[in-house]
Amino acid sequence: MGVASTRYTRIIAVAATGLLVTATAQAASAQQEPDHGSAGHQPRVQVVASGLDAPRGLSFAPHGALYVAEAGTGGAGPCASGPEGDEVCFGETGAVTVLWRGEQRRVVDDLPSLADEAQFAVTGPHDVAWSARGLVVPIGLGADPAGRAAFGDDGAALGTVVRVDRAGSWAPIADLAGFEADNDPDAGRPGVEHPDSNPFSVVVHGDRVTAVDAGGNSVLRFAQHGAADDVGLVTTLPFRFEDAPSFLGLPPGTQIPMQPVPTGLTRHRGDYYVGQLTGFPFPVGGANVYRVNEGSEPSVYASGFTNIIDVAFDRQGRLLVLEMFTGGLLGAEEDPSGALWRVDRDGEKTLVADGSDGLLAPGGVAVARDGSYYVTNKTVFGDGAGEVLRIRP
Repeated sequence: MGVASTRYTRIIAVAATGLLVTATAQAASAQQEPDHGSAGHQPRVQVVASGLDAPRGLSFAPHGALYVAEAGTGGAGPCASGPEGDEVCFGETGAVTVLWRGEQRRVVDDLPSLADEAQFAVTGPHDVAWSARGLVVPIGLGADPAGRAAFGDDGAALGTVVRVDRAGSWAPIADLAGFEADNDPDAGRPGVEHPDSNPFSVVVHGDRVTAVDAGGNSVLRFAQHGAADDVGLVTTLPFRFEDAPSFLGLPPGTQIPMQPVPTGLTRHRGDYYVGQLTGFPFPVGGANVYRVNEGSEPSVYASGFTNIIDVAFDRQGRLLVLEMFTGGLLGAEEDPSGALWRVDRDGEKTLVADGSDGLLAPGGVAVARDGSYYVTNKTVFGDGAGEVLRIRP
């Protein structure tokens, strides 16, 4: 499926963040200059999996198997009005695929999924993390938690984190949308009108699971063995004001509130690192990676990125930052190129791969034992178009 729709840029924002974007626009901003290192080294890129339905986050198990979350294709219903006014329909088409010893197969294929008829906006399994108790998978929602009721009993799993056992059976272990409905930790912040939940990324450490809610702008934590409603707040990410785009017709210099929209999450040496997609107006170069340590305020660890969708650390302890759209989300219909950056410990940035290497609307990054980077690709291109790339820098 192509991406030449004016509607595309607005709907992708909803799918990724749960936020309503009410304006359409032409891209009018400079992109970051490509630089594959000082020697101009080109990465080796190989497609290692294909035929995936809206692939998102991915992670390795200790024994080397790679698990990939697929948001799915929605289904026949129940249906309801989505954030953009289009009808979105529920189905159990979300999945988790495993790549192991050269084989690709789905270990579970009946997870909750929401999508519109055009398959531009898909919400479902957004990430996957291995644990000794089973696979831990956040299920997106992208709406007010009260909206779950429109999708019937099966829709109750939207906005939760589920665990998948070895037999492929699954059950919710934490209700993040329920926490958002009851607590709404970012209530009263500029631009926040109602509770909004969209579980996006998870990290497992022992029995504890840390998760980000892109809709709630929050970092949450819970125990795998606890009750589904036993969820605690770690922190919320900082809100900012940004210059209003000219197409809004506001006086020059007008600033509007921008929600942080946390997406990528990783753990390194005891701290957590959170990448932000950013909310509207999605400023080019305006996305940060925050370091989060419980008991202290989030601090900026790296900055100057655009529409971060995932983060990870490589075997040398260097931060990897995956941009979904290097030119900004509002320009994605003209150019859906993404980029993978590496940040050295001294803060120097190196471009590992970008659209010229085949990165198009990527969705997740993970690091293999041999040091190779694995990235989900073409995550919003429609039914069966998604793939996983192996990148050897």
